[in-house]
Amino acid sequence: MSLDAKGGAALALHRFGLGPRAGSIRMIGSDPRGALLEEIEKPGAGQIVNAELLTSAAGARLNFAYNQQQQAKRIAARISAEQQKTTMAVMTPEDAKPEDTAMVTVPGAAEPQPATPPQRNVNREVEARIAAAMNAEIGFVERLVWFWSNHFCVSADVVLNMVGGYEREAIRPHVLGRFGDMLLAAESHPAMLIYLDNFRSIGPMSVAGLINKIGLNENLGREILELHTLGVRSVYTQEDVYRFAKAITGWTIRPMATDAEHGNEFVFMDRRHEPGPQTILGKTYPEGGVEQGQAVLADLARHPATAAHVAFKLARHFSADEPSPSLVERLSKRFLDTDGDLKEMAKALVEAPETWDEQRLKLKRPSEWLIACWRAIGVAPEARRIFDTHGYLGERFWRPSAPKGFSDEQSAWIDGLSQRLDIANRIGELVQARVEPAELLDNSLGPLASEDTRNAVARAESRQQAITLTLMAPEFQRR
Repeated sequence: MSLDAKGGAALALHRFGLGPRAGSIRMIGSDPRGALLEEIEKPGAGQIVNAELLTSAAGARLNFAYNQQQQAKRIAARISAEQQKTTMAVMTPEDAKPEDTAMVTVPGAAEPQPATPPQRNVNREVEARIAAAMNAEIGFVERLVWFWSNHFCVSADVVLNMVGGYEREAIRPHVLGRFGDMLLAAESHPAMLIYLDNFRSIGPMSVAGLINKIGLNENLGREILELHTLGVRSVYTQEDVYRFAKAITGWTIRPMATDAEHGNEFVFMDRRHEPGPQTILGKTYPEGGVEQGQAVLADLARHPATAAHVAFKLARHFSADEPSPSLVERLSKRFLDTDGDLKEMAKALVEAPETWDEQRLKLKRPSEWLIACWRAIGVAPEARRIFDTHGYLGERFWRPSAPKGFSDEQSAWIDGLSQRLDIANRIGELVQARVEPAELLDNSLGPLASEDTRNAVARAESRQQAITLTLMAPEFQRR
């Protein structure tokens, strides 16, 4: 039995968006496909405009300056303590005053400490990202931002005060633009250069390499080919990785210790760049500066293997762990026909019959489920709680465990359903006084709610339990 228009609207909000808000199903009920296509055509779609947010380089400089200040304070305190010991050693007992020997008390670790300037910067980034997701009418463009941010992932464990800026600078401006432009923006961004160690990679035969005997780092070159473009075990060889890594030597960052104004911004250092031509995937790129690596990236962005790899990942994200070959082929063809136009890829997803199959095979990732809960309830918690909840559910905020990003297969998340139950219980406890369970069920699931789910919510022993059952319903858990 196929879904009616209202059912299609509810499906669209869960599969393509970030979950319904109050009134969302009714709002797009007459034309769900049209509403999705309209969202990607809105001016500024996917962008975050907030004057309080620092650039990624400025965030890194803030963190560097703060850490330097704290280090200087510790050194000064140690020098003062050593001087005090020296003074005490030469004093007679009669000279000593009670205040000279009094111990300094330190507040206990359990006492809350004020957020440091770098922590406040990170909190603002988290709050801005969550606000963008909460305020989106459908959330299709935000889902695309999250998808591409995970595809070209960096980790806050390495670049804590840069990761939010990286997403705003490298991903969001191109989320509905050209794949090639996003590829270049991501791979040349200081956050990526630091995360995958290219900022310290030096050509063995470059001026710096010969003088300092510092070698090549292949991490970024390998991950671009394996994860970001062609796909693992596809058309490239280890020799291609090696030569590509040489082509992007010299892509580094300005040192913060000596450049207070522009530290941590991208810079190309010719003295670190490997001289000579490089042959990659059978094509020879002549000797050049930064343009040599840029030319390789431009060709990778147009390669059929890249089209197939990107198409498969998009299809898997929006339909099933094992997506329909016809859907993958349709997306791959659209990628090649439009020179990697990501807006056209988004349109192809909406137009494809396979993505409207009412059988829901994808378990939402924790981040998607959480934002769907908050959208359904109508409120989001503070940044600290967002961090803690993501960590508890196994998807630490902006912290994938490896360069391949968070898994997009449900096997990675199915064991965390008991933790989701804990969170749903806590949400139910917090909002039970102001949320009507029957309204929550209709607003968040509508026609998608099965008879079993409706009966379970209706028979709940309390409002809290009814809210919990709604947020834990199989229909709410899946895209």
